[in-house]
Amino acid sequence: MRRPLVTMSVLACSLPLAACAGTTSTAGFKGTEHEVAQTIANLQSDVTASEQKKVCANDLAAAVVSRLGGAKGCEAVVKERLSEIDNTELTVESVKVSGTSATASVKSVYSGRKKLTTVSLVKEGGKWRISTLQ
Repeated sequence: MRRPLVTMSVLACSLPLAACAGTTSTAGFKGTEHEVAQTIANLQSDVTASEQKKVCANDLAAAVVSRLGGAKGCEAVVKERLSEIDNTELTVESVKVSGTSATASVKSVYSGRKKLTTVSLVKEGGKWRISTLQ
């Protein structure tokens, strides 16, 4: 099965994570932008705690979970990725919201290397969920 980029990157602490250090700050954002940044912080927290069920149920969009084979398939992929991940620091640099979609620019630092990733989110059931990484 071809794994979507969101799983590989997000779960590799380019959003991602097994032992991602620290937390993702959401202090610089207000309102809807804060909610989007908080979704990324929640993902990092769930990954750090090895909570693959929470990652699939709360952090990833339904379409991503579906592409991974549903809840059980998603949990298996996340669990596998978590075993391969090391410390990474994340910073939400900016957030742009347009209706029920949003993008966040997220900087990750892994082994001294910096990478800027665009995370796309969608609002599902009143909550922001991660749909893709670019």
